[in-house]
Amino acid sequence: MKNIIVCIKQTPKSDNIKIDPATGCLIRTGAESAINPFDEFALEEGIRIKERLTAQGKTAVVNVITMGPPQAEAVLRTSVAKGADKVFHLSDIAFAGSDTWATSYALSKGIQKIGNPYIIICGKQTNDSDTGHIGAQISAWLKYPNSSFVRKVSELGDANITVERLVEDGTDTINLSTPAVLSVVKEINKPRIASISGRISAKTFEITTWTADDIKADKTKLGMKNSPTKVVKSFTPKREANSIVIEGATSKERANNLVKILKENQYV
Repeated sequence: MKNIIVCIKQTPKSDNIKIDPATGCLIRTGAESAINPFDEFALEEGIRIKERLTAQGKTAVVNVITMGPPQAEAVLRTSVAKGADKVFHLSDIAFAGSDTWATSYALSKGIQKIGNPYIIICGKQTNDSDTGHIGAQISAWLKYPNSSFVRKVSELGDANITVERLVEDGTDTINLSTPAVLSVVKEINKPRIASISGRISAKTFEITTWTADDIKADKTKLGMKNSPTKVVKSFTPKREANSIVIEGATSKERANNLVKILKENQYV
């Protein structure tokens, strides 16, 4: 059986992100949340890989895992509505305030408990921290090969896969042995809409919840206290609309005046 594992996160909706001016941290209490936008593509790709493997006569299961407070259960139910077979919730006060290093450690322990992974898929980044660390860090904890910015999974073999990843001047084609960790970009697919029957099934679907003890995690590697990354300050930058009118009787004169202004301000 091919175990496809998709890591997702519940994050504030993009238009609903607020920062506490005193602490510099995101205000999550009372904020409307949803699946992190890039994780939508990860989930869809996991389901598509299952469909491809099934067409080859192989058995595959889509497992979705998240770490978060009790309300993060909502994104797991959304995953079920879209086609996930099993969902796992890492929920424990010991996880609170974890940075990407601690979060990826916890997820890696959860993945080990699920067992027998074939492909592990993450979105390329989250819309609340934008670090893009999780996929690479999970692969480091588990010592699995990984590829970031994946835009296509070309081939699915029993012991290896071939992917295309975006780079600055085009794409790279990479062959990875499995298990492998992929961080995908939005160009990889178009996420499906949950069916009515899927939504109904998701309401009563059994979610497996694990604590730090359940996944046998070292608690000295969890939580804000043990996270090596410290956020000194977060803030929303002020946007200032400054503009000037370039004077000149002709287009050439206006162009010359523009160049003069750029030189005076050391832009050229």
